Amino acid sequence: MKANKRLTIVIKLGSSSIVDEKTREPLLSVITLIVETAVKLRQDGHRVVIVSSGAIAVGLRRMDVGKKPKHLPTIQALAAVGQCRLIGLWDSLFAHMRQPIAQILLTRNDIADRTQYRNAQNTFAELLNMDVIPIVNENDTLAVSEIKFGDNDTLSAITAGMVQADYLFLMTDVDCLYDKNPRIHTDAEPIEVVENISTLAADVSTAGSTLGTGGMSTKIVAARLATSAGVTTVITRSSNPGNILGIVRHDQAVVQTQVDPAELTPLSSSRSSLHLEGLPKPPLHTRFCPNLNPIRDRSFWLLHGLAAHGTIYIDEGAHRALISKAGLLPAGIVDVEGNFSQQEAVRLVVVPAGSPRPATTQSTSSAQPSLRNGTSRPSSPQTGDRVDKSKSAFVEVGRALVSYSAVEIARIKGLQSAEILGVLGYAHSDYVALRANVSLVKRERASRPVTPSPAGGGT
Repeated sequence: MKANKRLTIVIKLGSSSIVDEKTREPLLSVITLIVETAVKLRQDGHRVVIVSSGAIAVGLRRMDVGKKPKHLPTIQALAAVGQCRLIGLWDSLFAHMRQPIAQILLTRNDIADRTQYRNAQNTFAELLNMDVIPIVNENDTLAVSEIKFGDNDTLSAITAGMVQADYLFLMTDVDCLYDKNPRIHTDAEPIEVVENISTLAADVSTAGSTLGTGGMSTKIVAARLATSAGVTTVITRSSNPGNILGIVRHDQAVVQTQVDPAELTPLSSSRSSLHLEGLPKPPLHTRFCPNLNPIRDRSFWLLHGLAAHGTIYIDEGAHRALISKAGLLPAGIVDVEGNFSQQEAVRLVVVPAGSPRPATTQSTSSAQPSLRNGTSRPSSPQTGDRVDKSKSAFVEVGRALVSYSAVEIARIKGLQSAEILGVLGYAHSDYVALRANVSLVKRERASRPVTPSPAGGGT
């Protein structure tokens, strides 16, 4: 019999999963079960990462604060207090099982630099090779809106991409996604498998708790991000952490029963794998199947590790050139938005053919003063008659690290590369963005099966 594959498993726990929303007391019974589950996964030979919220919630209890304040420095101070107690609790419980852990606190700023991103990857890899369980949280003590991941669902998805995980478990207060809110509609049907997130029709009206920042909609966003990196993403009930073990062991049993295990792995499991004859059903959950052509390494970092500082609008020809592995030339740029510098990340948005084009309101001839010749520099790109960005047909297709600033791109957009020197007085590159500095979003293929109807397979 073929030995089970050693998997990398990321488990995300929200504040409401491990802290009582009313009393602010840690839910020791749940946390203990999570510890036992993680250790059993380790004993099965798997590598485990836990993304744990809860620092602010624990800080509220420790300092006897009634509700979450709005003053940012106060929130950061409470996070500093709570993080100490939270990691101490994790360490104490794992110590009973003789399992070492490590603390990793991140902000988006920590991975904005490619070298720092690789350093974080290397740290994760070394800890996992040492059989340590990293406990990850956003560094709320330092994070402000500009460098926050937004919520720990997003952080967990980025972490899963960084460690090239096989599974991401998003633990929540329901068993799975439903087609309607199960708290209101008794006839709500579970959605077991999502093979194409773009076709998902589920109720995501459940908001986050008063302790946290996320809700079901943020989990869908995280699932989209993680699956794009080739990570099978699972939503299941946090109060029963044993579901994680049951799902992983079921998937591995499925692999063992196959004549050709290459036909179906935990990374490509679909509805048919959930109900094989002779195998018990796995715990109820929603599984998001991973992209068949995952985004990894530098491309993943460009798309998800960096915060976009602006937007470049490109025409369809430029988009086709990028798909063909060519760089982004100024001739293909329709407009620019934002105030960004060289080597900062920007969104790439395609303007469909026939959309209104911006009218040039300022001459871009070679007679314009050079930006490097002591002349005054505009504080922002020329506005003029811009593209109507409210058009719903505009589609974000990727991210890029640019070779020129927003001010410079506004002056050279639509021009040939040979004209850059005459307009700016210098030319860093023929390309606004080198192809190595561009990462495109991989769209779901039309031939891929759509999300199964919930009426066809509820358990």
